[in-house]
Amino acid sequence: MGSSVLLFIGMGAVALALVTIVLAASLGAGETTGVARSIALIEQTIDRKEVSKSELPASERLLVPFLSATRRIGFKLSPAGSSESMTRLLDLAGNPGSWTADKIMGYKGAGLIAGAIVGVAIGHFSLKGVLFAIVGAAAGFFLPNLLLLNLGQKRQEELRLGLADSLDMMTVCVEAGQGFDSALLQVARSVEGPVAGEFARVLGEIQMGKSRGEAFSSLGTRTTVPEVKNFVSALVQADRLGLPIANVLREQSQQMRLVRRQRAEEKAQKVPVKILFPMLLFIFPALFIVIIGPGAIKMIHTFSGGGI
Repeated sequence: MGSSVLLFIGMGAVALALVTIVLAASLGAGETTGVARSIALIEQTIDRKEVSKSELPASERLLVPFLSATRRIGFKLSPAGSSESMTRLLDLAGNPGSWTADKIMGYKGAGLIAGAIVGVAIGHFSLKGVLFAIVGAAAGFFLPNLLLLNLGQKRQEELRLGLADSLDMMTVCVEAGQGFDSALLQVARSVEGPVAGEFARVLGEIQMGKSRGEAFSSLGTRTTVPEVKNFVSALVQADRLGLPIANVLREQSQQMRLVRRQRAEEKAQKVPVKILFPMLLFIFPALFIVIIGPGAIKMIHTFSGGGI
């Protein structure tokens, strides 16, 4: 009895070993080995989903998926051509940081949701809360546009103020013997502000293969300042007609100084009108109280019989 049991155990072990060998051979038959396996590992691309979420920063794990969802909301609620208009506003603002039209649309959707939540929190679950939610959602949706528009207006004003000095420096550099591109590079390195960035972008576009006229025409489309547009138009015409750049820059510099003087005189003429309303509301009432107040009090006291 003992020998038969041992015989069955031995036969079972042999059968288990045979099954294990067959399975191992069948599972490993389709796998590549050697050089082919190494090449397959090199060509294999790693999907972002395969990366552990703990290895990604918080912005990748939380903010990016949320903005992807809200971006769809922003595009659905925006009219056709909103992406192009947003790109235009970004160009006017100087394309700050890593802002893109898609990211602004994501912020618009996020602002809509946040504004609606704040409105409900203020007005609670009632008709008043619904009205507050609608107003808050509209404010949150259009807030990125207003911020971007304000940033663009400030940058255009800085561009207008810095163009005159930059043009004077460019004129001096060209008259001293430097080439026009070298003068642009000198201004881009020496001047601070939007002018330096725009001139550096023009140089970059020229180095990438654009002609000088095309690069400056692109500069004209990225600004709303009349002085910059006139300067760009003059340079483009000079480049097409082959006129001396030094003469054009000298005339533009004189014209720029004249425009700056006229703008300063215009602001000076507006000062009396702007100061009129503060004087009527705050200064004149105080003067009337100080000057007429004692006499009025004495007259009231006299006519009321107190002075008899």
